[in-house]
Amino acid sequence: MIKRYKIENRLIIPSETENPAIWVVISPTEDERKWLVENFSLDEHDFNSAFDPEEPARMEFEPDHMALIFKRPKNYSSKDHFMFKVTSMGLFLFKDKLLLALSEDINMFSGKYFKQVSGIREIFLKLIYNSIFHFMEHLKVINMIAEEIETKITHSMENRHLLNLFTLEKSLVYYLNAINANSYVIDRLKHNTEKVGLSQKSVEFLDDIIIENNQCYRQAEIYSNIFASLVGARASIVANNLNILMKNLNAIVIAIAVPSFFAGVGGMSEIASITGIHNPRAAYPAFMALMIAVGIAIFLTIKRLEKH
Repeated sequence: MIKRYKIENRLIIPSETENPAIWVVISPTEDERKWLVENFSLDEHDFNSAFDPEEPARMEFEPDHMALIFKRPKNYSSKDHFMFKVTSMGLFLFKDKLLLALSEDINMFSGKYFKQVSGIREIFLKLIYNSIFHFMEHLKVINMIAEEIETKITHSMENRHLLNLFTLEKSLVYYLNAINANSYVIDRLKHNTEKVGLSQKSVEFLDDIIIENNQCYRQAEIYSNIFASLVGARASIVANNLNILMKNLNAIVIAIAVPSFFAGVGGMSEIASITGIHNPRAAYPAFMALMIAVGIAIFLTIKRLEKH
């Protein structure tokens, strides 16, 4: 899919012209890929790398454009089962146009950052900043999910919630690698501002992007370290909950076994002589109430002994 946009009144709006300022390519077909590679003189490997989630972030200079492969968080869905994935996007900056290559159909120009734009180089930098912002937002979501799962683990006796935390921890490792790879690309971009043609205002904005990316990396690193350090503690909580359940079940078994012993020794036919009540309709309920009281007393005694 190929979409065209133009800049009008400092806004990015769809366009139907043959030569727009902004091209957005979303999971193109084979014919579309060939057409784009030929018409934009793109390196086929660089262009295909924009749709490969395993491709590392990098920046390369071509004779008439600059190719930048940047990592961004993939949109989360319930089918991912707590796995937050990372994908790639390609930014191909020409002198008078910008080509954005994505593997999923999302509106990259939404939000307050794209309400006032002055040119394709500003849009280029804001797309980088927007990706970092999305990493920050996903980290907040991961932290909220982790807190909710941790609350459930305090009462859990199965590994399901623990496995979900392991999945979140794995996601943070992928995020750390992606953010770290992005930092090298941003640093290289910082050292080639004149070659890219960035204005002084854009250079200052690039400094802000570097600061935001560093903060994003530190936040992901803190979350990852916390998750890793508390894995043993969370596993111990689940094991302890299971031990408490087994103790309660053992106490219940003992509490049931003792009244059964008396009932077996005396025999069900001797209930009348045991209770002193000759009416069977009254003797059986009285005997059952007595045995239940004995069972409850034994259970409470066992639990009291556990505390001491």
